[in-house]
Amino acid sequence: MSLQIKSTTEAYDVIIVGSGAGGGMASKILSEAGLTVAVVEAGGDFDPAKEEDRTQLRPPWESPRRGAGTQIRPFGDFDAAIGGWEMEGEPYTRKNGTQFDWFRSRMVGGRTNHWGRISLRFGPNDFKRASIDGLGDDWPIGYDDLKPYYDKVDQLIGVFGSKEGIYNEPDGFFLPPPKPRLHELFIKKGADKANIPMIPGRLSMLTRPINNERGVCFFCRQCNRACQVYADFSAGTCLVHPAMKKGKVDLYTHSMVRKVTTNEEGKATGVSFVSKQDMKEYKLRSRVVVLGASACESARIMMNSKSKTYPNGIGGDSGVLGRYLHDSTGASRSGILPALFGRDRYNEDGVGGMHMYTPWWLDNQKLDFARGYHIEYGGGMSQPGYGEGSGMDSMRKYLKDEFGNPKEGGGYGEGLKKDVRTLYGARIGMAGRGESVPRYDNYCEIDPDTVDKYGIPVLRFHYNWTDQEIKQAKHMQDTFEEILTNAGAILLGKKQGPETQYGLAAPGRIIHEVGTVRMGNDPKTSVLNSNCQSHDCDNLFVVDAGPFVSQADKNPTWTILALSWRTSDYIIDQLKKKNI
Repeated sequence: MSLQIKSTTEAYDVIIVGSGAGGGMASKILSEAGLTVAVVEAGGDFDPAKEEDRTQLRPPWESPRRGAGTQIRPFGDFDAAIGGWEMEGEPYTRKNGTQFDWFRSRMVGGRTNHWGRISLRFGPNDFKRASIDGLGDDWPIGYDDLKPYYDKVDQLIGVFGSKEGIYNEPDGFFLPPPKPRLHELFIKKGADKANIPMIPGRLSMLTRPINNERGVCFFCRQCNRACQVYADFSAGTCLVHPAMKKGKVDLYTHSMVRKVTTNEEGKATGVSFVSKQDMKEYKLRSRVVVLGASACESARIMMNSKSKTYPNGIGGDSGVLGRYLHDSTGASRSGILPALFGRDRYNEDGVGGMHMYTPWWLDNQKLDFARGYHIEYGGGMSQPGYGEGSGMDSMRKYLKDEFGNPKEGGGYGEGLKKDVRTLYGARIGMAGRGESVPRYDNYCEIDPDTVDKYGIPVLRFHYNWTDQEIKQAKHMQDTFEEILTNAGAILLGKKQGPETQYGLAAPGRIIHEVGTVRMGNDPKTSVLNSNCQSHDCDNLFVVDAGPFVSQADKNPTWTILALSWRTSDYIIDQLKKKNI
């Protein structure tokens, strides 16, 4: 059942803070084991199948902004993201002139409602990078520890792909991948000339049925809007709501958690939260607390969980709480393919993401930077979004008038419409998503002078890219230009140089932040043990990306899901043994 926020004397076996990938998986596994569970979510409930939440298959003119974004829907009015980098009444600050942009989702399912659903396993090397390049630290676990859980996640949720036998890009249990689109075939010609691999994408959308509760993708290419037939993976539709139907799971929405409460022995006793509905503070009690609020939010909760036992917050005495924060690197480039000018019109929508991608293919020992990146590709003839017409108009100079001269932008009438139609479907683009090196000096901490509108102290960020990430971005730009040129594209925009860090996105903009409460064997250099269990407070666990020791050249969601399942199994075992 979904509860209105109110004071309660009921005690749960487990309280889970957050309903995204980690919290959602924990809610399913723990409740199916017979435990009573409370899921505490800072946002509202969300179900894309309900008409009040549905944005899929709605045309731009149904929005007063024609689909343009707002502060709380930054990716567009119909994108299934309620939150953003800047939220009214929920500030954060930055330190020493550095930049970190913190994205928050405020809805059941969190970021999994609108993500790209690129579902990649970390490989064997990704857990042992320090042993390979001497930078950072190895994870206390390896690929073999997570492989059984990756397998379970594949089979529970569904992911399409192809078996390629690439050592550090492990294969899984794959559904059939969709065929490449025309623009992807053109890009592949360019990549082949450069000896850069392109393989079928690995995304969590159902191209075949896997159970009776979810539909199959009907290829509308709007997965970012969340699927009304549940053909794509979102934590709310695939984990939280099914758990509520099958087990004893209470959902507390619009509930902003302030802290984990503890007793004199240092055990977690529950959580304290502020109701956004009446601005009053309430407490819930439980035997175990699981944080899955996102890497930075979970760190914030632990820092604010101060008591006589934990004067510096839970995990604060380690000296690394909030430290080693790092996001994926990101850079991009685009071009226009004259071979696709005036192309025939047909439906090539496919899934809401890339049908092909490039996994990392090089040996870093032969390069001047550590770690790698994958390449995501875009283009095609999907439904135009807000501002698409002006973007096409700016490219009219690549067409010729009747005298053979480049056309100018700013036209009107029938001629402009004809030119825009000629250009539409010819633009292609690519973006790199890479691994950064975790650093102690990149961190979040509590700002001593600022609270949010709920009276909760906010985070302050300190973050700088290093030469490792900047050189990686340069390599991305060189690679993009080579692929585009080989494919016969006209390059759009100026190539990014050192003055812009080669187009490297600001930290936080890729929304893959990890590592604030990292795991390890030594309580002096880590916050959690290898089971995502607090060294200090043995009935407190973290199941989002906070426990990551390092990011990889992959998106983190599949690893969050696998780690959360593994941690949930450990919690069940420890409760049975009465160790917690």
